Amino acid sequence: MEHPLAVVILAAGKGTRMKSKKPKVLHSLLGRSMIEYVVDTALSLQPQFVGVVIGYEGHAVKKELQDKPVSFIEQNEQLGTGHALMQAASDLGDFSGMVLCINGDTPLLQPQTLQSMVEKHGEEKVKASVLTTELETPHGYGRVIRDENTTLLKAIIEEKDLPDEYGSIKEINAGSYVFDSPSIFQVLRKIDNDNAQGEYYITDVVAVWSREGKKVRAHKAENYQEILGINDRAELARVEKLMLKEIINAHMREGVRIEDPDHTYIEPQVKIGPDTVIRPGCFLQGETEVAKEAIIGPHTTLIDSRVGARSQIISSYVNQATLGQDCNVGPYAHLRPETVLAEGVKVGDFVEIKKSTIGRGSKVPHLSYVGDAVIGPGCNIGAGTIVANYDGKEKHKTEIGEGVFIGSNTTLIAPVKLGPGAATGAGAVVTRDVPANTTVVGVPARPFERREKGKTDKM
Repeated sequence: MEHPLAVVILAAGKGTRMKSKKPKVLHSLLGRSMIEYVVDTALSLQPQFVGVVIGYEGHAVKKELQDKPVSFIEQNEQLGTGHALMQAASDLGDFSGMVLCINGDTPLLQPQTLQSMVEKHGEEKVKASVLTTELETPHGYGRVIRDENTTLLKAIIEEKDLPDEYGSIKEINAGSYVFDSPSIFQVLRKIDNDNAQGEYYITDVVAVWSREGKKVRAHKAENYQEILGINDRAELARVEKLMLKEIINAHMREGVRIEDPDHTYIEPQVKIGPDTVIRPGCFLQGETEVAKEAIIGPHTTLIDSRVGARSQIISSYVNQATLGQDCNVGPYAHLRPETVLAEGVKVGDFVEIKKSTIGRGSKVPHLSYVGDAVIGPGCNIGAGTIVANYDGKEKHKTEIGEGVFIGSNTTLIAPVKLGPGAATGAGAVVTRDVPANTTVVGVPARPFERREKGKTDKM
């Protein structure tokens, strides 16, 4: 970029219409706070400086952005947008270049729109640039009055002050600006708060420069949705829906079948392979990755999980788990963090698995709990099996070897090991290790003995 750029993000307000103790900019859309979207957009422009103006619950905003390369600018009293920008004077006093000022509650703003505004500002050598857009119904917005047939702006007039001859104007002020620095901070000192709100407004800077004959440019955003701000919960939902629509359309363009887009929730970081089917009522969140040709849903939640090719998950909840290819899960399964299913594993209805690895081709068909366990390949875990991993103080591990058969309603009291080929009878309570190829039964479980014509065979 030819001219140095700094970005100031206004994020000090409480947002009283949100009816929340949380600062407005920390309310989330698709799993991320709105301020994160705005900061990431600003950083994508590769500016020399990004400052976030904070005020109400500023410590919470700092915590949210602690991993971002931004500076924090305190606005102890919220006295308007002009006053907020003025607080950046000490950080940018010696900065010579362009200052982009945007609001922290506009997460739909696109980098290319801001980049274009910044570039045009530099090319046309104007004092200020104002982002505008056209609304079919511009009620409530300040209107932009241009010089005839030019990009230059004469005035921004609030609706209540709009003369009749300007009543048909649909171009509105979108609330983002580019200024020259350090002159912006000089002119900010000239504005006053002689208005109904007793606040200092950035739009007054535009008025001052216009009166002085300085050039102010209007830069129109063609997509009016970009400039939508968020002031209450209804607007939050509206913006989130617009974001969600774009994400879902992008996945469908890449070959994902989403059966009911209006009832599917997919967060921005989610990755989905082609020919995967997402059925109605699904939530895909966080860093979830779904490989090709999988079937997800209906009514399934995936959070920070990995799903292998051709796996199917029906009406289940999967959180921080990894599934190999060709797995079959659900309905009504709950896979908790650190669960790993190898290729071809079946997990059936009303099964909960936590911090366990299930080997290739093994089955946990229904009504079981498996925690802190390693299950080898080719095992069958009978209905109602419980891995009792917690003794009231500590968690303990269970190890089940290859080809083990666990009978219905077995309880495995950890720590315990079952060797390859071992088996348990229905209702067994296993309190000690079971050798390979041994069947145990009873409470407590003991090796099964078959009596036949006076002869005893141990199995």
